[in-house]
Amino acid sequence: MYADINWMESITGSPIFIVLIGLSVVTLAVAIERIWYFWKRAGSADGTLELATRELRRGDRGEARRVCRSCSHPMGAAACSTLDAEGLDPDKAEEQLQISLSQQRLLLENNLGILGTMAAVAPLIGLLGTVWGIMRAFHDMSTTGSAAPSIVAAGVAEALTTTAAGLIIAVPALMLYNHLARRITVMLTVAENNARTLRLELERAPAAPKQARRSDGILDGRGGMEILDVADQMETITAE
Repeated sequence: MYADINWMESITGSPIFIVLIGLSVVTLAVAIERIWYFWKRAGSADGTLELATRELRRGDRGEARRVCRSCSHPMGAAACSTLDAEGLDPDKAEEQLQISLSQQRLLLENNLGILGTMAAVAPLIGLLGTVWGIMRAFHDMSTTGSAAPSIVAAGVAEALTTTAAGLIIAVPALMLYNHLARRITVMLTVAENNARTLRLELERAPAAPKQARRSDGILDGRGGMEILDVADQMETITAE
């Protein structure tokens, strides 16, 4: 069936087909880039939460921040925002968390709209190519003066190739778009839930250790030497 279609003539003779080839290249490039990016961001959110919680219970906030920064999942950035908001007003801490989640959403949704656009536009462009081809087929029949069914069927078959090409582009693009959109929702929901859980652990965590002060009031450095000198002079005056 497909052997009777002159594919090279259909491609070179229809500008719509050339446009569809360009759309397919763009769709494939965006799909590969998005799949690679999501694979790179697929960190262990639950594992990071467990390690950060363990460090907070030990009172080591610096190590908890390091663990969160090393996580490529959006939860890592949201958790760092939560840890950095320690001591702030609850409303400001919540606003800082939402800003961090919005930034992560922008990164995840980058170039994703192109896939949705291709899924919607490719079939319409393919249909336009089909209409173009049918018009050309009927024009050729009127020129040659022959309306044999074989001639009409051959022209219509070649015209429908653009619709088929548009659907071949649109179906995988739509499936990948829906899959990634669902994955973005799941990733951001997990990031928000884990960040809020970490905030509760941060409130229950022991206070960070402060630098110990010596009870005798003697300080290190130049100030300490001055205090010692004054004390020696007072002892000398008392002895006299």
